[in-house]
Amino acid sequence: MRDIPRPDPTGDLDTPEEIAELVRRFYADVTQDDLLGPMFNEVARVDWSEHLPKLTAFWSRALLGIPGYQGNPFRAHLVVHAQRAFTPTHFERWLALFHETIELGWTGPNARRALDIADNVARVHSHQLSGHAVTAGSGTAT
Repeated sequence: MRDIPRPDPTGDLDTPEEIAELVRRFYADVTQDDLLGPMFNEVARVDWSEHLPKLTAFWSRALLGIPGYQGNPFRAHLVVHAQRAFTPTHFERWLALFHETIELGWTGPNARRALDIADNVARVHSHQLSGHAVTAGSGTAT
């Protein structure tokens, strides 16, 4: 997925600009992924010009405590799930891409917190939607 060389991670996710860059890089890969791309592009029909700022606001609140995010991530996934079911494999792939994006771009306490939050989001949403919780770091569902 990554065809552009990227420097070794040197910074943390400690500004809204860094978080926006994480979101941009990550979802650029997601939209091109053979498994996840169709869920976002064909089923959910995501308007990326609207969705990327919302995702940036979510992560800015989660990592930096910046107010501004309004939304219900589970409800949004439930609407998509009703159209085409999510499987644990979807969440495993999402999590693998997220880990890869962080590990190629950032290091530090907020980067580690972002990984922990993503692990939890994938585990909870997978369990709620498919009945199987994704186990962080293992690439498997329980």
